[in-house]
Amino acid sequence: MKAFSEWRPHPWHGIDPGHELPRLVCAYIEIGPFDTVKFEVEKDSGYLLVDRSIRSSSLCPALYGFIPRTYCGQRTARLMDGASYGDGDPLDICVITERPISRVDILLTARVVGGFSLLDRGRADDKIIAIIEDDPLWSGVRELAELPHALIDRLMHYFLAYKMEPGKRSDVIIGPVYGYDHAKEVVMAARADYEETFAGSRENVELPLCK
Repeated sequence: MKAFSEWRPHPWHGIDPGHELPRLVCAYIEIGPFDTVKFEVEKDSGYLLVDRSIRSSSLCPALYGFIPRTYCGQRTARLMDGASYGDGDPLDICVITERPISRVDILLTARVVGGFSLLDRGRADDKIIAIIEDDPLWSGVRELAELPHALIDRLMHYFLAYKMEPGKRSDVIIGPVYGYDHAKEVVMAARADYEETFAGSRENVELPLCK
């Protein structure tokens, strides 16, 4: 009989980040393209928390979540110009799929193709861009440059707009867009940051994979 977890694993700490890093990763999805509120994993319990309502009319044009067992710390920050430190969260990932997926709190296997830099109040907050692995339309994409510019523009606009509040100045700065070569450095730096930060705080158990 195949082994299974008796208890629900924590999405950040209890799921394997992928067996073919940095190209293929496991992604935990917090937000879908139909959500008008921002969901975020509550770090203690691992359950989805309603973080805030989105003030703008912009909707996320992709599935959005994070790569388990990653952490944006000093190694990740050193890869971004102007960042003094990482944002202290798992590494964010935007996953593009041709088929509409309305559910969140799900796991999927994604192929990393690139990303873009985002500086949030001086903190590195990279957005990795990936394709769902078996997507019928996008499965042949290997590099960010192969995706339509309009799609990347929509992603960047969303991250500029979703924290905006009337009468307040935004502290978010979008930096360079990058391809797979830099994205793989960011993924592995975030993995190393995680291992260093949480090395003594986990049990030695086999982690479940996406598939």
